[in-house]
Amino acid sequence: MGNSKKDILPKYQQVAISIAERIVSNQYPVGQKVHARSTLANTFSVSPETARKAVNVLVDLGIMEAKHGSGVTTSSKEKAKAFLTQYENVRNIQEIKTDVLKSIIKQQEELENLASLTQLLVAQTKQLNQINPLLPSELLLTKQSLHLGETIQSLNIWQETSATIIAILRGEDLLISPGPYAVINEMDTLFFIGDEFAKQRLTNFFYPTIA
Repeated sequence: MGNSKKDILPKYQQVAISIAERIVSNQYPVGQKVHARSTLANTFSVSPETARKAVNVLVDLGIMEAKHGSGVTTSSKEKAKAFLTQYENVRNIQEIKTDVLKSIIKQQEELENLASLTQLLVAQTKQLNQINPLLPSELLLTKQSLHLGETIQSLNIWQETSATIIAILRGEDLLISPGPYAVINEMDTLFFIGDEFAKQRLTNFFYPTIA
């Protein structure tokens, strides 16, 4: 559980990943009854509730099976592998996005680095969107962004970029399905869906000088 990259996830997800890793490595062979949730809590140094939530995630994914009165057993090594692969892909995407955001803040010093990272992000996003084209992407608007203080309607975002804004994160508040009169502010994070080129178009729209 000491993987620093894994530690950015909620604790119950960390435990679910660790259990899946043990299933893949045959520490928990398919068909084996796994320790009671209280024992899992001790094994991974978490609360029983956290262990219960982790088990529920794996049961929902078909990796484990819970039977009333007989505890929990492992049921699919292949699904455990798929779960770990998905986690790795999402983690890699998030790391690339974090690097891109840092580069935007220091755009003058890292312009060449930003260009290569943006290309990599577009390639990774395109690959992930081929799996699920409705997976939302996101874009943080810093003070360098154009169009701050304007509304979605006045900017004609969909017409200009083919991106559909489905939510705006402002601080800790998430505005779902913002209307046409929603105002775009500095440090907003736009969540949007669109075709494989929507991410680049939206980036060009708000940051034309660094696209």
